[in-house]
Amino acid sequence: MVSRRYLVVGLGAVLVAGGAVLALRREDVGTATYFAKDGIALRGADPVAYFTQQTAVIGSADFSQQWRGVTWHFANADHRDLFKKDPEKYAPQYGGYCAWAVAAKQELYSIQPENWAVRDGKLYLNFSDSVQETWDTDQEGFIKKADEVWPTVRSALG
Repeated sequence: MVSRRYLVVGLGAVLVAGGAVLALRREDVGTATYFAKDGIALRGADPVAYFTQQTAVIGSADFSQQWRGVTWHFANADHRDLFKKDPEKYAPQYGGYCAWAVAAKQELYSIQPENWAVRDGKLYLNFSDSVQETWDTDQEGFIKKADEVWPTVRSALG
């Protein structure tokens, strides 16, 4: 029979682990208009590369641009200049936060640059491989829901 002490210790461990997962999911969700870790948008990924190279490419501080309160990195000067001309075209939806979390949980989660989709000319980023798999099961439905709730979720940014 499991003693009450072991049950309480075990439950405490589960709660601590759950809290760590929550902290990881919501890591670096601050008050910037766009998700930024250490002030760098998209964890340093080049937003233009998703459209021109159809892959996640980590940019360089040598080709950076300030926009909407964060620094954006690009793989080259051409990408930086394309972004400067039309940042709304290349910037991710939902402030660069996890698109699935906005839709499914109405919460702001961090992203990983390699979890992404371009749909109808718009960039969507997600938290993890498993979240991306879920997102891919119904992108249209998740986008519709996220578009609907984004104004409310965005208000958490201040």
